[in-house]
Amino acid sequence: MVVVKEADVQVEQSPPPHNGVGRSTAFRLSDAAPGRNFEFRKRILHPGATIGLHVLTHDEIYYVVSGQGEVASDGRTETMGPETAAYLYEGADVGIKQVGEEPLILIIAYPLAARTQ
Repeated sequence: MVVVKEADVQVEQSPPPHNGVGRSTAFRLSDAAPGRNFEFRKRILHPGATIGLHVLTHDEIYYVVSGQGEVASDGRTETMGPETAAYLYEGADVGIKQVGEEPLILIIAYPLAARTQ
């Protein structure tokens, strides 16, 4: 078992991943777990921030904890709010942007291609 505190893995990122814009706070929660075969992360997209469009090499889940966002997948866009999940498929061109006044707080999970050391 590995127990991780958010404060120990918090990283400010500007810009966010995949040629995003704005500012985000990343919590790479699963990085501390040796031998893992999936990622589990929390990310805060601050007002106006985006994770840029990128083609997935695995299935991925975005789960909204709080705030509002617009998730895009292969040209289709859906609005997401608290307690909403988007299941995104391998091969899709996806991205997400924060909308509204509150930061968008997400949980992001996906499998790794191989187990870590």
